[in-house]
Amino acid sequence: MKVAIVHEWLVTRAGSEKVVEEILGLYPDADLFTLICALPPGQDSMIRGRKVTTSFLQHLWGARTKHRAFMPLMPMAIEQFDVSGYDLVISSSHAVAKGVITGPNQVHVSYIHSPMRYAWDLQHTYLAESGLTRGLRSALARVLLHYLRIWDMRTANGPDRMVANSAYIARRIAKVYRREAEVVFPPVDIAAMPFSAEREDFYLAASRMTPYKRMSLIASAFALMPDRKLVVIGDGPELPLVRRIAGTAANIEVLGYQDDGALRAFMRRAKAFVFAAEEDFGIMPVEAQACGAPVIAFGRGGALETVAPPESDRPTGLFFDRQSEEAIVAAVRRFEAEAARFTPQACRANAERFSREAFRARFKAIVDKEMAQAAAWRPNSA
Repeated sequence: MKVAIVHEWLVTRAGSEKVVEEILGLYPDADLFTLICALPPGQDSMIRGRKVTTSFLQHLWGARTKHRAFMPLMPMAIEQFDVSGYDLVISSSHAVAKGVITGPNQVHVSYIHSPMRYAWDLQHTYLAESGLTRGLRSALARVLLHYLRIWDMRTANGPDRMVANSAYIARRIAKVYRREAEVVFPPVDIAAMPFSAEREDFYLAASRMTPYKRMSLIASAFALMPDRKLVVIGDGPELPLVRRIAGTAANIEVLGYQDDGALRAFMRRAKAFVFAAEEDFGIMPVEAQACGAPVIAFGRGGALETVAPPESDRPTGLFFDRQSEEAIVAAVRRFEAEAARFTPQACRANAERFSREAFRARFKAIVDKEMAQAAAWRPNSA
């Protein structure tokens, strides 16, 4: 069986790339197709010794560092990949990968990290954050997003099977594409997470510092609680803003980018992990729980599926219902009043549900079922 794996771009080893890495582990002889491949040294182990096919975007000036600026060309670029010689095509899609063209004698399974956020329900948020709410550039952006939605909806019929990374994303798939999707949670390397039952007296917030992650909001909330220490880890465009907020509050320590080992060392010691984003899944809260840290999270999106709430038998965290300083302050106070209920052992046990082994078993079962159904349907399958 010849297998092709298609992913939008490989420029860093983040959550979706870790999914691709696990799928490559399931199909070690698969060929990899990606629009742009620019993984930095130290993060490129998944492509070593493997056939990687890139698109014409790979050769355009600036594409490797500013790949999102080339979004208008990506639908056409993904359609230029010739995967007609493969029996099984697996796409890993958060933008255009699901639009790869396959034929009637091929099986196409698409793992959907999210429908295009900026083209659908988060369009107005992204336009506002990009300063594109008025003027000619705003009009051009809206026209582009309109045509991206048309293309995205048309290509939603291509995959034989859609797999969602959470029930939250399955609902978005049903809303946008009118298709059902089975849920397979992304893999988390639980075995690599250092567990500790001992907690220290500080809170931890860690994430890529982009506006929707709301890291500056967390910092502002803790600036109102000078008796509670916050450690902030991450890099990105909002880092200067977070540093400015921390400059007015002696209880906030901003460390910037830290490697995985350093981040996990903080997770295994933190009193709790604070998470204010509305994520499709959110791998950080799972990693924190694997290290024994309870989670204080915004009660929307994937966090509702990964954190056991206070009303459960073995709670691992609690939620705040608004992305505001006051809501975070109230949640921290509530957490401290009920802290004895959130044990490190319960956190670790809950995180085990999202292991790499669980991902591989569940995803492979879905692919095998789809392949068997395709074989049975073919007239000469006997």
